[in-house]
Amino acid sequence: MRIARFSIDGNVAFGAIEGDKQDELVLDIIKGIPFADFELSGTKVPVGKVRLLPPVLPNKVVAFGRNYAEHARELGHEVPDAPFAFFKPSTSVIGTGDEIQYPSFSQEVHHEAELAVVIGRMCREVPRERVKDVIFGYTCANDITARDVQKREKQWARAKGFDSSCPLGPWVETDLDASDLTIQLTVNGQQRQLGRTSEMIHSVEDLIVNISEAMTLLPGDVILTGTPAGVGPLNVGDEVAVTIEGIGTLTNKVVKRG
Repeated sequence: MRIARFSIDGNVAFGAIEGDKQDELVLDIIKGIPFADFELSGTKVPVGKVRLLPPVLPNKVVAFGRNYAEHARELGHEVPDAPFAFFKPSTSVIGTGDEIQYPSFSQEVHHEAELAVVIGRMCREVPRERVKDVIFGYTCANDITARDVQKREKQWARAKGFDSSCPLGPWVETDLDASDLTIQLTVNGQQRQLGRTSEMIHSVEDLIVNISEAMTLLPGDVILTGTPAGVGPLNVGDEVAVTIEGIGTLTNKVVKRG
C-alpha cells in the first residue's frame, strides 16, 4: 500500500494511493493515522487536486554515511567497518515539489539519492529477526549536503542539517522487499546517480539493529541508508529527481534562499 500525507482546503490528512497512471492517481482518505489500526473512509480525491506533503513528520532522521563502497571511495574515504551514523533535524524535512533552498553559507551543495526507511512502532534494541516488524515502509530521500562546509567544519550538523536539506517522498510504500532495488537520480533530466540497494555495505537490518541499540525509535522516525556513487553539485534553478524502483519519484527544485 502507498500511504501519502497531503493537504487540501487547509486540512491535512493521510490517504492510500490508488491507481497506476500518474494522471489517474486518487487518494482514499484514511480515518485516523496509519501507524495504528486504521480504516479507509471511501472518500476519494484525485492526487492532482491536493498538495503532497512530506509523507511523515519524523521526530528524528538518522542517516548513515559511506554505506556504498564506491561513494566512500569517490570522496576519498575508507569504507567503514561498522555503520556510521549522523542526524538531520526534523526542520530539514520537505516533501516532493517543495523547494530546496540553497544555503547562504555554502558554495558547493551536493545531491545524494537514498532509500529511506520509515519506522512504524516504538522500539529499542531490535533483534535482527524482528526488524521487519518495526518497519512501516519505504520512501525516497535526498540527503542534500553542503560539501564545502562538511569538509571545512568536520562536524556535519550545519552541512547536512540546514532547512530543506532532507526531501522525502512522494509517499511511503508499505509492501516492498527493499533488498535489491534500482535507485537513481537525475538533474534537469540528466542521470547523475545509478545504483542498487543490494550494493549497501550494511543492510537495512544492520542499520536498524545498530541504531536501536543506542536509542528508542518512534513511529514516523526515518532512517537514511546511504547513497550510491555519483554525487555532485546542484545549482540554483536545477530540478533534481530521485527515483526508486517500486516506490516512485521525489522531485524538487533548487532556489536561492530568501
